Amino acid sequence: MNDPIPHTPSFRLDGRRALVTGAGRGLGLACAAALAEAGTAVTLAARTASEVEAAAATLRERGLKADALALDVRDTGAVRAAMASGEPFDILVNNAGTNKPGPFVDATEENFDLVMGLNVRAVFFTAQAFARRLVSESHPGVIINMSSQMGHVGSATRTIYCASKHAVEGLTKAMAIELAPHSIRVNSIAPTFIETPMTRPYFENAAFRSDTLARIKLGRLGRLEDVMGAVVYLASDAAALVTGTSLVVDGGWTAE
Repeated sequence: MNDPIPHTPSFRLDGRRALVTGAGRGLGLACAAALAEAGTAVTLAARTASEVEAAAATLRERGLKADALALDVRDTGAVRAAMASGEPFDILVNNAGTNKPGPFVDATEENFDLVMGLNVRAVFFTAQAFARRLVSESHPGVIINMSSQMGHVGSATRTIYCASKHAVEGLTKAMAIELAPHSIRVNSIAPTFIETPMTRPYFENAAFRSDTLARIKLGRLGRLEDVMGAVVYLASDAAALVTGTSLVVDGGWTAE
């Protein structure tokens, strides 16, 4: 007699390989740790070799599978070379990014090019290099683009950042449609403010911290752990029918 109760899809990722960009610290390192704890052999990529090597070593000390790759994702040639070497990656977490907040009327071309170059151009061509390899080898895969709640709403003093993250959300949807026939799923994660080395200085401003907490309906800033579960879910078979969407981890910020 057939069992009428289906089995829950596994969140385990044993036997898979993942590349996480911007993984030397903060959110990227947390995502790499989460994937490794789920069984992935993870490659941590970042510009600073010493930082990313130390991060990978820390994961290995925990008994996890982790390698380091010194890589500037703005160098498309280096990215393509990394994707072409060794066995193909099954999972890409496009996490590397930056922000240069300030009034719209004071925004400079230099800051615009910096933010858009890393948050959009590098994300686009890193995903392209990843997908090209998988398509050519008929290999299924998962792309997770690290977006932001600011990819869904606007915010004063963050015009460049909002523009870049809205672009990531549109790119995610378009890529998902085009890559679905190749069994490559594409999603984004859109966190609220997460306490990381990049964001911590903002919260030294008491007014900014108070305003931020008032907008997050659950009443607290995000923690790295809040995103770790999201990245494992989207990478796993539990999300087998999930593509072209954004998992918003924002404590309710965008609900109103």
